[in-house]
Amino acid sequence: MTIVKAANAAEFLALLPRMLGFRPARSLVLVPFAGTRSLGAMRFDLPDSGSDGHDSAAATIVGLACRVSDVDAIAIAVYTDAAFAGSTAPPHRDLVDALERRADACGLRVTDALVVATDGWCSYFDDEAPAGGRRLTELADADDGAAAEQPDPDQDAGAALPVVDAADAALVETALADLDRAVEAMCGRLDDERGASRPPKRTTARSDRIDPRGLAAVLALDDLPATFESALAVGHAELDAYETALLIWCLERPAVRDIALAQWALGAGAGDRALEAQLRWEEGEAYPAHLARFMWGEGDQPDAARLDVALRLTRRLAAAAPSAHRPGALGAAAWLAWALGRSTHAAIHARTALEIDPDHGLSGIVTAFVEAGHLPDWAFRRRGE
Repeated sequence: MTIVKAANAAEFLALLPRMLGFRPARSLVLVPFAGTRSLGAMRFDLPDSGSDGHDSAAATIVGLACRVSDVDAIAIAVYTDAAFAGSTAPPHRDLVDALERRADACGLRVTDALVVATDGWCSYFDDEAPAGGRRLTELADADDGAAAEQPDPDQDAGAALPVVDAADAALVETALADLDRAVEAMCGRLDDERGASRPPKRTTARSDRIDPRGLAAVLALDDLPATFESALAVGHAELDAYETALLIWCLERPAVRDIALAQWALGAGAGDRALEAQLRWEEGEAYPAHLARFMWGEGDQPDAARLDVALRLTRRLAAAAPSAHRPGALGAAAWLAWALGRSTHAAIHARTALEIDPDHGLSGIVTAFVEAGHLPDWAFRRRGE
């Protein structure tokens, strides 16, 4: 929960990008309040025009706000590529009217409704605002956070994968091939759980030789929770090519990936329980439903700090992986972003994975979540509830 210290509408608009971590573009931002305290901020793509579309969008958006604990009011901010010039009303007036009607029907106060256009800004409630809106420079003047960490330029920017040196990526590709040979030698050929054919192996004059580093990496599979916890503690910058390859390999396999996500979301104990349940499931027992609830956004609230570290890790793994091996890490990153309430980033990661493998299961699930406006239950609860 954050106390919003904004003396006026301009200061409130200047504060929003720092609350969100990016500068919204072509967006509707809703800020739920409990009294004078904000309960976070929710960003939505601007809905299509038309009264029917506006009413439907307003019902969905305000309905999500109503799920937030203790909410009794909302503030609305519209960010648009439209302009005041040539219009008799501020842009998206019909959408804001629909949101006000729905909020009133749900018993929520609308503390303010604001618009930031290409040539000005104003409050929809300000009858004294100039016909062309107020000057955008007023927002810059109101922003006293210049010395603070600057937010990303828009909601899509933070989803870009990190840049990986070509030489480092080549080492990871070699390590993946060595790891495959090591797994086959030590465990036998494993079925490919991704549902897609593996790329053909490259053969060399020394294809019968298994790099000892590949054999050492396979040994880490004996204690998966410890491996995943170590990766979280060490951070992606300290992983060598074989450690990176092992994590990419694990995230390509749904049963192992889900152990990693349980571990990263809910702690080491959850990883142990997920591993035990997976082993029992392979012996014919039913997988306990209560252990899988977190994947759908139900149950205990994950540790946001752990999720954030895991998201940065999986994005780095995706960037380092050869294209054919990338969907596993991308799908994990998509789920982690969704679990953190960053649906825009989740959709981007999932879409990228599906472009490589149209049948990638987790990425398809996350895409369905985002398209349906489904957020995890913990996104609507304050920590500790």
